Amino acid sequence: MLRTLSLLCLVASTLALGPSVANAQGSVQDFPSHPMRIIVPFAPGGSTDVMARMVAEGLATRLHQQAVVENKAGAGGNIGADLVAKAAPDGYTLVMGSIGTHATNSLIYPQMPYDTVKDFVPVTQVARVTLVLVVHPSLPVQSVKELIALVKSEPGKFNYASGGIGASQHLAAELFKYMTGTSMAHVPYKGSAGALSDLLGGRVTIMFADLPLVLAHIQQGKLRALAVGDAKRSPALPDVPTVAEAGVPNFEATAWYGLFAPAQTPAPIVAKLQSEVAAILKQPDVRKRMTELGATPIGSTPQEFQAFQAAEIKRWKEVVDSAKIRME
Repeated sequence: MLRTLSLLCLVASTLALGPSVANAQGSVQDFPSHPMRIIVPFAPGGSTDVMARMVAEGLATRLHQQAVVENKAGAGGNIGADLVAKAAPDGYTLVMGSIGTHATNSLIYPQMPYDTVKDFVPVTQVARVTLVLVVHPSLPVQSVKELIALVKSEPGKFNYASGGIGASQHLAAELFKYMTGTSMAHVPYKGSAGALSDLLGGRVTIMFADLPLVLAHIQQGKLRALAVGDAKRSPALPDVPTVAEAGVPNFEATAWYGLFAPAQTPAPIVAKLQSEVAAILKQPDVRKRMTELGATPIGSTPQEFQAFQAAEIKRWKEVVDSAKIRME
């Protein structure tokens, strides 16, 4: 009798769970059933924007639903990221996050509108992007050592640009200053595209820039590349040394971009998104486009991306604290 009662309970439980399981499976199978949004928390034209549009194009082709890229700039990327943190956790609203929005802003801003870790689910790291130390041709330097000597000869006279406080370009320059004992004024912009415009015009003369943003200008002689921030030379600029090779041992700084979904997004939907984006990043034409721009496609699992994010937060905390980078 007891055994029969247990079996009846088990059947009843299974029947009760059945519809919800079926609905969950159906939602994943049918996903996406309408257009998706990828929020870029910076102005158009920067590397975050470029990566988002590559992914959106691939998703639209593979999933037969439009993937709309929307630029929501402001507050170092916090405005756009917060929009996604508060969006419905259904996989239809994603953010192309960066080192700023999902690692260092939480170390820099006294108040954050969202929790960098708890309010998001990592989907996949899309790419790692080379940062290249470039100068305007009017600056009389041909190497990193000459730049260090020039900046030290007149402390405070020279300035450098970045895509905003806490952006990868800002952090790389502060790390450079910290490791070389130099002093330069920071000129932050609302995105890398604005910084590039003033850099080309000579209104600022130094920048650790995302390689995809400046490669053509380097090739045309409009900017001079002194070194790359990676541990290894870039295939796109094989004759340009690393910063470490050029005289600053152990220097390494890169930019990265990845997709995040709102917290509580169902794991099967996150897994499907990761699988699709990873497949896009394996396509020869996509890999070729990214490599030519100085980016390395990644396509990591959610778990791998989560571990990477945690390591980045820990790694950059020392730089932020030592350089006293704060947003008042």
